[in-house]
Order: sequence, then structure tokens, then C-alpha cells
Amino acid sequence: MRKNIFITLQFVLLLLVVAACSSNSGRYQQRNDSKPTRIPTTSELVDITPRAESHSRGGNKSQYQVRGKTYSVLKSAESFSQTGIASWYGKKFHGHLTSNGEIYNMYAMSAAHKNLPLPTYLKVTNNANNKSVVVRVNDRGPFHQDRIIDLSYSAAYKLGMMKTGVANVTITAITDFSVPKKVIQPKLKSPLVVKTNQRKYIQVFATKNENLANKTAKALQNLYQINTIIPKNNGIYRIQMGPIGNKEQLNTILANLKKSGYPKAFSRK
Repeated sequence: MRKNIFITLQFVLLLLVVAACSSNSGRYQQRNDSKPTRIPTTSELVDITPRAESHSRGGNKSQYQVRGKTYSVLKSAESFSQTGIASWYGKKFHGHLTSNGEIYNMYAMSAAHKNLPLPTYLKVTNNANNKSVVVRVNDRGPFHQDRIIDLSYSAAYKLGMMKTGVANVTITAITDFSVPKKVIQPKLKSPLVVKTNQRKYIQVFATKNENLANKTAKALQNLYQINTIIPKNNGIYRIQMGPIGNKEQLNTILANLKKSGYPKAFSRK
């Protein structure tokens, strides 16, 4: 009898220890969210391409509860638009499951919303600087009543909201996938392997990999809206942006490139 009591006490103590450990670490390894140790690369700042998707099995119940409050999930994102405060989430949640069962990647163009069906594609515009980004909603949150959306780190970085941590944004659902919307932009030449003698270029990097050269050139051209070429010499492809006539613009882009994974980028004639 006394032996059984002793075993029972040991079991209770073990449960208490496990519970204490769980309360300290919880689902995540970090108690508080934190900023990543590096900024996004150029390729990580490219908008995600919207496409038609079926609603996921996870995260789409008609109603759910968080901290005693009930939230309703919309059946469709058609004509959805909302203006309010955006925040972002980072390292604490990186690598953990999202509400629809995917893995959260803070460097992907994703977001969390309380009511939209999962997934939903959104255009998010920072109303303070008019910068915009296209994200894919695959998670639930933020569960702060004064915020309407939680953005991934890359999305928040592209919107220019890292200094304040939050921003007043307008979010608009993208639901028409049949005909891509045309945006009037300066006509740019496609990245080609060519020879050039024009001045004021930025050489981003050089590689022997033609596929990598073309892929990077297209991403840089889409991101900065500056013509990007790939002159080839002795089997080496040199990714170059330009010509850039404004010296201040050239220096700004060069500084951004060096911070975004291209530390050896330099200006050249």
C-alpha cells in the first residue's frame, strides 16, 4: 500500500515538472518574438504570384475560438478590402506550423488574418509610403484587437515598416486569376546576353551558371524596375543593372544590394 502511494506521488511530481517546463517554453522555443539576424535577399523580396487554390483542410472552420473570443471565417474573399494596422511576426514562429498545416517561413511572402479563408492572396499597401506587396494568407492572427494583419518578415521589410514595427495599411483580396492585371510601367528590355559599352552600371555578381544569371537578372529587374543585362566574356556571365543616370539612385541601389546578399556588388562604366 505504502509502495503504491510512493509510486503515485512520483507520478504526480513528474506531471508537475512536465507542466512547469511546458509553461516556460510552450509551443515555441522563444517566449517573445524577435528580429532575424539577416535581412531578406533580393529573391526573397519578390512578390508571390497569385493563383487559384482550393481552400485548405486546416484553418477553415466556420468559427473558432482564441482566448475565449469567437471568430468567424469568410466563405469567400471576393471583393474583400480592409484598412487598419499591420504588424509582423518573425523568429519565434519560424519553422512552426501555420493554421492550415504549412510551415511558417519568415522570409516567404505570407501573412496571417483572422477571418479570410486559407489561402487567400492579398495586395497590401503601406498608406504612409505607398509601397505595396503581394502575400499569401496561410495563418490565423493577429489576435490583438487593434490589428488586422500579421505579415511575414520579408513582406514587412519590403513595405518599409521595420523601424516602427507596425503600419497603417490597406489590404485587398486578389481573386481574379484568369487574366493578369496589366500595370503600366516603363518598357524594359528582357535580360539578354549582350555586349555593352554604356556607362554607370552596377555589377551585382559574376557566375558561370547561365540559368542562375538569367533567374537573378529577372528578379532584380522586377524588383528595382531597372534594365538588367548579362554580358558574357570568357564563359563568365556578369549580372549588370543599368544604365543609371542618377548618381544618388545608383548609390542607394548599390547599398541595398550589398545589404541583400550581394556584398561584392560595385559600380562600373
